[in-house]
Amino acid sequence: MPHITIQMYPGRDDQTKKKLAEAVLETAARELKREKEHFSVSIVDVPQDEWKEKVYDKVRSSSDTIIQPGYTM
Repeated sequence: MPHITIQMYPGRDDQTKKKLAEAVLETAARELKREKEHFSVSIVDVPQDEWKEKVYDKVRSSSDTIIQPGYTM
């Protein structure tokens, strides 16, 4: 039962977020060869002034990160 969390700066409307979540869900289901019902997706808005602490530093130091950010802070 994979759960996918998307973290991004605030500012997108609910319709845009839903479209993104559905596209990610479709791709994950296809690549993992599972039914879409097996997945859940959440989108978390993280203010820009909190991004480094709440996202960037954690991603950079995690051994679970498969693709590192292509930017620096």
